[in-house]
Amino acid sequence: MNPILEAKDLRKSFGDRAAVDGVSFTVGESESYGLLGPNGAGKTTTISIVCGLLRRDSGDVLVAGQPLTEKSVKSKGAIGYVPQEIALYEDLSGVENLKFFGRLYGISGKELDERTNLSLELVGLSERGRDRVSKYSGGMKRRLNIAAGLLHRPKLLILDEPTVGVDPQSRNAILENVEALKGEGLAVLYTTHYMEEAERLCDRVGIIDQGKIIAEGTRRELVQSLAQKDRVSITAHGDLEKAVRACRELDGIEEVTHTEDGLELLCFDGRRLLSNILDTVNRSGAEVIGVEILEPDLEAVFLNLTGKALRD
Repeated sequence: MNPILEAKDLRKSFGDRAAVDGVSFTVGESESYGLLGPNGAGKTTTISIVCGLLRRDSGDVLVAGQPLTEKSVKSKGAIGYVPQEIALYEDLSGVENLKFFGRLYGISGKELDERTNLSLELVGLSERGRDRVSKYSGGMKRRLNIAAGLLHRPKLLILDEPTVGVDPQSRNAILENVEALKGEGLAVLYTTHYMEEAERLCDRVGIIDQGKIIAEGTRRELVQSLAQKDRVSITAHGDLEKAVRACRELDGIEEVTHTEDGLELLCFDGRRLLSNILDTVNRSGAEVIGVEILEPDLEAVFLNLTGKALRD
């Protein structure tokens, strides 16, 4: 994985309080990395340091291999930052906003026209580009905010809670945009207060609390760290007692019980074992009608590690 963002041992204190205390992580090309934490955990300070908006006490930040400081023009130019707050001029149209920001990046002429049109198309606002932003819905403003962050073709897109306060349709559109951009090679650093967004978008997650990264990994790795088991519920009819006995002999199965209309199994990595489980049940003379796998989720990991809900 080609690292686009490298944050190494970042530290920042305000008085006696360590807001960021040795934070390190990387985000690779085509990867979406979720930085999750309760309010006051250090997310905003970390993001501000990574963007070069806040001076760090110590540590290093590299963007596309270039060291970043508050005065680094080249490395900052590789970042597209989409803040929580809407950063647009409401008395200008969508096109006028993008062209204004484009000129700040030194883009002009035909290239600026092309990038403006492409950015509007990416976020689904081509037909509303000439309208004043004051006439946009909250979701449309959020999408235009993202377009502004993409205009200069960054290598790293930082999205700080981009779906706050938007309707479900716009929220889904934003998530689809992020998925498409990641597929095109963009590195994405994503913060959110919605755990289902992290489940859907993020290849890896770092959980930050009290200024430290206290856990990091893929969704599956984090869930397995809890040592919580998957629950596989099988609806079936036939010789269920024989199926229960046969499943108990399978490697990786922790527990099997006979239910009113089938079997219930506890195991680690139920999806990997499912094919073997179903073959065993069928060979035992039972016919499978339906299957459901209930897996521990990131919310369970988060609560276990921080003692708080994501929105706390």
